[in-house]
Amino acid sequence: MPSGDYQTTLDYLYAVLPMYQRVGAKAYKKDIDNTVRLCAALGDPHLRFRSIHVAGTNGKGSTSHMLASILQESGYKTGLYTSPHLKDFRERIRINGVPVDEAFVVDFVKSIKPQIAAIQPSFFEITVAMAFSYFASEAVDVAVIEVGLGGRLDSTNIITPELSVITNIAFDHMDLLGSTLPEIAAEKAGIIKRGVPVVISETQEEVSPVFERKASVENSHIVFADKVYNVVREDDNQFLIRREGVEWMRVRPNLQGVYQQKNIGGVLMAIEELIKKGFLIPRECAVDGINHTVENTGLKGRWQVLSNSPAVVCDTAHNEAGVREVMKQLANYHFRQLYMVWGMVGDKDPDAVLALLPQAAYYVFCQARIPRAMDAHELALKAASFGLRGEVIRDVNEARRKAVSLAGQDDFIYIGGSTFVVAELEDL
Repeated sequence: MPSGDYQTTLDYLYAVLPMYQRVGAKAYKKDIDNTVRLCAALGDPHLRFRSIHVAGTNGKGSTSHMLASILQESGYKTGLYTSPHLKDFRERIRINGVPVDEAFVVDFVKSIKPQIAAIQPSFFEITVAMAFSYFASEAVDVAVIEVGLGGRLDSTNIITPELSVITNIAFDHMDLLGSTLPEIAAEKAGIIKRGVPVVISETQEEVSPVFERKASVENSHIVFADKVYNVVREDDNQFLIRREGVEWMRVRPNLQGVYQQKNIGGVLMAIEELIKKGFLIPRECAVDGINHTVENTGLKGRWQVLSNSPAVVCDTAHNEAGVREVMKQLANYHFRQLYMVWGMVGDKDPDAVLALLPQAAYYVFCQARIPRAMDAHELALKAASFGLRGEVIRDVNEARRKAVSLAGQDDFIYIGGSTFVVAELEDL
């Protein structure tokens, strides 16, 4: 149970600071000035540790966790900053997989209240400053920093990392980042810094020139990982990796999901670039780091199996590209009947996602307990126009229990549509 002081501190942060995950675009700050001011007041902690910066539409969380796991396996004291959290705020800020101390959160917020009053930062800006302060105070060897949203104007973009990584570009947050893939890519490319190498996980014809131009302007070495590494799925979760056509290694990640195939090459390419910069990362540590990401970093919600007979799986995929990947994964399973416990946020057009969902499934529509959640009845109406049928049970866990009550041992239950639906699962 969280301490009283810690819970009071969180209540204060949630009440006082605008939080994008809860309220949407009005919490998004279109510059990094607040973060610069906050960190200046803290003695610029981001200048006191080495870092790796990870952006992208999908896969940046998994990539960040795999990189952190490999660095841990290699003996580095490794910070990891990610967002959003699923269960506990402290998931956002970890060192070697261990969440930030409650006492640090309490003391940090207490000490920075004058700056909160003067600067009026967002929730995310405060968490970034907190993470950088924690990593500096704990003298990490390196920190993996995941971009929150976009890149160019993201609060994390005050760092000058050892390496930048961009996973892929897909349609998401178009109201903030742009309505075309090149426009979105230009925002992500904002993390490319002068003279800092950049790894692009996937070659995408429409956006690759955006990254190449930005890298050229910044005199940054750029490499497309999928032109070097070929990752082939051999069975349920084993991958054969070839480097320039030569068999390189096999991995069996406990971070489930066929879509990890797209992330692994980018991770290995990033490790190569770090080795060039003097990091000592043995090949066996790369294998072990990939294979043991979940226990090393505490990552949850990526094709996570919650129970069997019937199979119950959740995943945080929530945009068109991400949902397309998990539907491919679902196609690998054999079951009698599919049940979908499904909820979405209300500030995005759901049509592109709903069009991907299987009509043969039975749906239990729900909604997370956040202001951004789409009303479950409204979602059910929209879904019906795509031939998706079922019932409405607003509460996420009640919806899951309903699906379990309907399902037989040979059936499959998938829970998703929103990070916040997954976050509310009781046994995650």
